[in-house]
Amino acid sequence: MAVLDSGGVAVPTENGVADLDRLHRRKSRSDSSNGLLPDTSPSDDVGAAAAERDRVDSAAEEEAQGTANLAGGDAETRESAGGDVRFTYRPSVPAHRRTRESPLSSDAIFKQSHAGLFNLCVVVLVAVNSRLIIENLMKYGWLIRTDFWFSSTSLRDWPLFMCCLSLSVFPLAAFTVEKMVLQKFISEPVAIILHVIITLTEVLYPVYVTLRCDSAFLSGVTLMLLTCIVWLKLVSYAHTSYDIRTLANSADKVDPEISYYVSLKSLAYFMVAPTLCYQPSYPRSPCIRKGWVARQFAKLVIFTGLMGFIIEQYINPIVRNSKHPLKGDLLYAIERVLKLSVPNLYVWLCMFYCFFHLWLNILAELLCFGDREFYKDWWNAKSVGDYWRMWNMPVHKWMVRHVYFPCLRIKIPKVPAIIIAFLVSAVFHELCIAVPCRLFNLWAFMGIMFQVPLVFITNFLQERFGSMVGNMIFWFSFCIFGQPMCVLLYYHDLMNRKGSMS
Repeated sequence: MAVLDSGGVAVPTENGVADLDRLHRRKSRSDSSNGLLPDTSPSDDVGAAAAERDRVDSAAEEEAQGTANLAGGDAETRESAGGDVRFTYRPSVPAHRRTRESPLSSDAIFKQSHAGLFNLCVVVLVAVNSRLIIENLMKYGWLIRTDFWFSSTSLRDWPLFMCCLSLSVFPLAAFTVEKMVLQKFISEPVAIILHVIITLTEVLYPVYVTLRCDSAFLSGVTLMLLTCIVWLKLVSYAHTSYDIRTLANSADKVDPEISYYVSLKSLAYFMVAPTLCYQPSYPRSPCIRKGWVARQFAKLVIFTGLMGFIIEQYINPIVRNSKHPLKGDLLYAIERVLKLSVPNLYVWLCMFYCFFHLWLNILAELLCFGDREFYKDWWNAKSVGDYWRMWNMPVHKWMVRHVYFPCLRIKIPKVPAIIIAFLVSAVFHELCIAVPCRLFNLWAFMGIMFQVPLVFITNFLQERFGSMVGNMIFWFSFCIFGQPMCVLLYYHDLMNRKGSMS
């Protein structure tokens, strides 16, 4: 800071606010001695000085924080100081008071808001892809076909529809088992055996129906996804009920208020709620926002249509014009995988947004389900392990609750427990894809199990080279190599199977 001494020379000092304060006090004494100010008592002088100090401190703080430019700052200070701006933004006031980084420097880039750059990326993305869509339509025409999703025999898929409806029998059977245990009709080992039979039957029955019926791909995938969800819920219900029963009957209760009871209402709510982990009660939201639900449903329809358009207009032609990636020219296979990676990424992002954000939030709103952490910021994953912990929170919570920590409690080491969790995930990924396609080449199973070494590799690279390297490797393995390769493998195996059958 710089002030004028008695000779009118600018003298630099360290405390700019204190110097401005001295200037105002000197001005006040000068005006008072010249008879410009009315006579006031000492208490009034102290109050006036304090008020003036507060105004100066406020102006200095606003300038230090960069919240006002020269013109705007003058206007604000003029209002607060009653029109006196002779001591605000003078040439003698320093414009640089502390060390600062540029917003895009490496030390400050992640401390800034990038909302404007995000909007720019959205505008550029929409503009570029709109041009590509128009160019594709002009060059190839309308390529959308529905026979892959709904074949001419789709109306004869009624066995799969009836199988979906009959899945409600298995929760009722599990409830009956728990009711019999509560009333001491059966022992604990018998209840465990009955739950195992119920869960195994719930999986094998839809698999049998799907393989027996020549159904459309979409019908088979829907049935298998619903089957896996019901199976996970049944396991959680049986496991949680067993744990509550054990704690309620134990001598050293962790919570003395724990009591075991069986409620059909709580089970019915759990079976339709957007969660895979059973508990007798859940946090609830106060009301249903009907307008919000309507808006989310409209987004769901739009993005589902966009996803279908990308699949039919881009992915299917690329896949049909490709060769088997493991048979033939390696460079050609790499080119096909890279060409498929971008539309495949768009479809996957649309799927994630439609299901995990729109559909699960719509379901939670209709059921007043309060805990809506269905995903975390998986796009910032520093390793493959972080991605699997953040992108699908319902499944992650189920794995931690019913697979990983139960393994640790029976003295299984951490690494084998992780492998067991990935093994369970790999089995259900294979079921959801291989059964509707009627192909059991284990591509999905091996793709999930390949994530285990990637978890440890990316953890090592993150510790060695930092989080950015791990994030880049995650995106490369996820978008460029993993999913496009699986799409090509399953498509060509499916076409080869159909060709051999015909």
